[in-house]
Amino acid sequence: MAYEKEKLSEEKVFKDPVHRYVHVRDKLIWDLIGTREFQRLRRIKQLGTTYLTFHGAEHSRFGHSLGVYEIVRRMVDDVFKGRPEWDNSERDLCLCAALLHDLGHGPFSHSFEKVFHLDHENFTREIILGDTEVNQVLRRVGEDFPKAVAEVIEKTYKNKQVISLISSQIDADRMDYLQRDAYYTGVSYGHFDMERILRVMRPRDDQVVIKQSGMHAVEDYIMSRYQMYWQVYFHPVTRSAEVILSKILHRAKQLYEEGYQFKHTPAHFYSIFEGKVTLSDYLKLDESIILYYFQAWEEEEDSILSDLCKRFSNRRLFQYVEFNPNEEMVKFFELTTLFKRAGIDPDYYLVVDSSSDLPYDFYRPGEEEERLPIHLLTQDGSLKELSRQSDIVDGISGKRRTDHKLYFPQDLIMDLSVKRAAKLKIKELLKLT
Repeated sequence: MAYEKEKLSEEKVFKDPVHRYVHVRDKLIWDLIGTREFQRLRRIKQLGTTYLTFHGAEHSRFGHSLGVYEIVRRMVDDVFKGRPEWDNSERDLCLCAALLHDLGHGPFSHSFEKVFHLDHENFTREIILGDTEVNQVLRRVGEDFPKAVAEVIEKTYKNKQVISLISSQIDADRMDYLQRDAYYTGVSYGHFDMERILRVMRPRDDQVVIKQSGMHAVEDYIMSRYQMYWQVYFHPVTRSAEVILSKILHRAKQLYEEGYQFKHTPAHFYSIFEGKVTLSDYLKLDESIILYYFQAWEEEEDSILSDLCKRFSNRRLFQYVEFNPNEEMVKFFELTTLFKRAGIDPDYYLVVDSSSDLPYDFYRPGEEEERLPIHLLTQDGSLKELSRQSDIVDGISGKRRTDHKLYFPQDLIMDLSVKRAAKLKIKELLKLT
């Protein structure tokens, strides 16, 4: 029997709070879950610093990856199987891509990537194609199989229908993380009727479409996503924690470049600071390592690094005010001068942070990050783009919402040692009482 067709003697199940059970019968999938690279995802939080806002948000990318796999497994085994528009020979490829799609995420994912100009998608590709346990398992299917899995995740695979299962405007990735993140944060926004959506999904040409009778379930899904972004993912307190996290990493890198002698040498960061990070170096990093250094750096003689680490570890976050960069840059530059005069380094303690999201978009060929729209399958077999049929979705289609906040340490500003004149002016500009 070919390896990819080999089944376990007994089905394995993972108890899951979102899907009740994650079912594994394929030896290929079970072996991938057991690799060191996939197990590492247990030590990477799904929502980064969000646990400092919603204390239940301690779940990992391991659980999310299993969830995406389970949704795709249900699609291909329960919904699509036997339909003429679906090629079941792509099943194993879909399951592997779903399971491994987040494999390259690093600690505190996006914040970490921005500081060091890294890309988790590149590391996902390296893990799948490189000298890893994951690659060894995939190559048992065939020498070209790892490349095919990487192409699905990179959205370059020839069969766009396969790609759409894990990367589209209504895919297994989003359907899992919305429900999972809502469950662990304790909010109600991310809940929608996934069972109904799965029942009305149909494979069609180079995409997955939704029967028109399921339009209202999709509307609910779109609005759930919209609410989750603004109530959870872009929460201003979470962004404050991300600002401090980023500034810690920036400060540590700057000190390293200046030849600063750390009390606690950042050995795990050397190759990253020098821009020479290898896959082996990267895989050694997880959030427990990062948090160890943050706790150790609280004792550093550099007052900025020490203070920022204490703030992050003990949740003494920055305050924030609304900020309009189109109208208030003069105020920002004035605050920068006043912070310097007050002895507070504005490079680390005065930060503009922006968040932006496009909840749904129709097809805009050639544009950056072009998005395939959601299509409804009508009774006569024709396809109609979602926003043309739904007034609710039409109301938010193509409309990017952006939010800007100005972050600062109110406690340092109010400190008695800050010069009175500078303090008064800073308080006036920030409208502090």
